Amino acid sequence: MEPLTPAANSWLTLPAHRHWLALQGQRLLEFAKAARIENGFADLDHRGRPLLSSGALTIQTARMTHSFALACLQGIPGSAAMVDHGIRTLQGPLRDARNGGWHASEKPVAAERKQAYLHAFVALAASSAVAAGRPGATALLTDAVDVLERRFWCEEEQAFLESFAQDWSDPESYRGGNSNMHGVEACLALADVCNDDKWLDRALAISERLIHHHAAAASYLPVEHFDACWQPLADYNHERPADEFRPYGQTPGHAFEWARLLLHLEAARHRIGLTNPSWLADDAQRLFAAACDLGWAVDGQPGIVYTIDWQQRPVVAQRLHWTLAEAVAAAAALHQRTADAAYERWYREFWDYIDLYLIDREHGSWYHELDARNRPAGTIWPGKPDLYHAYQATLLPTLPLAPSLATALARQAGLG
Repeated sequence: MEPLTPAANSWLTLPAHRHWLALQGQRLLEFAKAARIENGFADLDHRGRPLLSSGALTIQTARMTHSFALACLQGIPGSAAMVDHGIRTLQGPLRDARNGGWHASEKPVAAERKQAYLHAFVALAASSAVAAGRPGATALLTDAVDVLERRFWCEEEQAFLESFAQDWSDPESYRGGNSNMHGVEACLALADVCNDDKWLDRALAISERLIHHHAAAASYLPVEHFDACWQPLADYNHERPADEFRPYGQTPGHAFEWARLLLHLEAARHRIGLTNPSWLADDAQRLFAAACDLGWAVDGQPGIVYTIDWQQRPVVAQRLHWTLAEAVAAAAALHQRTADAAYERWYREFWDYIDLYLIDREHGSWYHELDARNRPAGTIWPGKPDLYHAYQATLLPTLPLAPSLATALARQAGLG
C-alpha cells in the first residue's frame, strides 16, 4: 500500500505552496503565543487577547503544548519555552494531585468530570514533547499513559470510557464517538513515541466499531453518541443541537477527520509490518465522499455545515474552522494515498475557501465560526482559542502518512 506519487503539478509538490503553508503556520503560532498565562494557556478572544476570567484551561494547555512541540521540531524560535511552560503547568496547577489525572482548568469545581477527550490530548501533548526532547516530558508521558490505561481504556469494550467524577467514581454510561476518535489520534502518537504497537491494535479496534460498523450503517457519517452497550442514541442532545462537543445528529467534519485517521492508521501498521484490513482505505474514501455530499454547500452557500439530522438535512448551518482544517488535511492524505486527481481538486477548493473566508488578515489567526452566509460569528466557538486544528492543516500535507506528526518532524530534524 505504498502511497502513490502526486502529479507533478499537485499543490502538494509545489515549492511555492509549501512556502505558503509554512508562512500560514508561523502566523498562527505568533497569534497563539498570547494564550500563555501563569498557570497554563487560556482561551483567546477574536483579537488575540487572553480571557483571564476563566484562567488556564487544560484542553488549551495540552493543545498548545502539542502544537508548540511540533513548532519546536520545525526549528521555530521561541517554541521550546512554550512547550516547557505547558509541561510545567500540566505537571503542576492543572494536575489533580489528590486523585490523579487532570482538572479541566486551574479553577476546578467539584461537579466537573474527568473526560477521556481531555486526557487523550494530555497524552498527545506529552508524546509530542517527548519527541521534541523537552525536559520533564517523559515523566508527563508516563503519568498520562498510566491514567489512560488504568482509568479510561476498557479492555472488554476495546474502547475508551467517557468520563468519571473527580475521584474516579461514577463512570458515565454514555460512550462518545468524539472522545474515541481523539483516542485514536493519541494511540497513533503513543505507538511511535512509546514504540509499542498495542496502541495500533487499540486504534484499529475503535475504528472498526465506530466506522466500519456504525458509520457504514449510517451513510458513512460517524455516529457520535452511544449508550453503555454501544447502541446509538439518535436523539441525544436534540434540545442542544449546537453543543460544542456533543451536538445532536451527525457531524460531517468528523467524517473528514476520521478519513484522515484511518489512512494514518493503515500507513502506521503497514510501516511496521502489521496486517491491515482492506476496509481502512475504502472506508476513508467513503467517509470523505459522504462528508462532501452531505456537508459541503448543502444549503446553497460554500462551506461545511456543522451538523445534519438523520434525514440528512442541515441542523446547525454555522461553518466551524476546524471542519475545513480537517477537510483539507483529509483531501491531502487521500491524494497521497491514491493519487486521484479528485482529491487534488478538493484540496485546492478547501484552501481557496479558507483563504477567502476564514483567514483574518486584520487581527490574525482564523475566524473560528462563520454563519450560514459565511460572515464571522461566535455562537458556538467565540473568540479564537484553537491553534491545533489550523496549524496541523499547514503541516500534514507536507508529511508522509506515517509516522505520526511529531515523530515525522523529529525524523526530518534528525532526532529520531
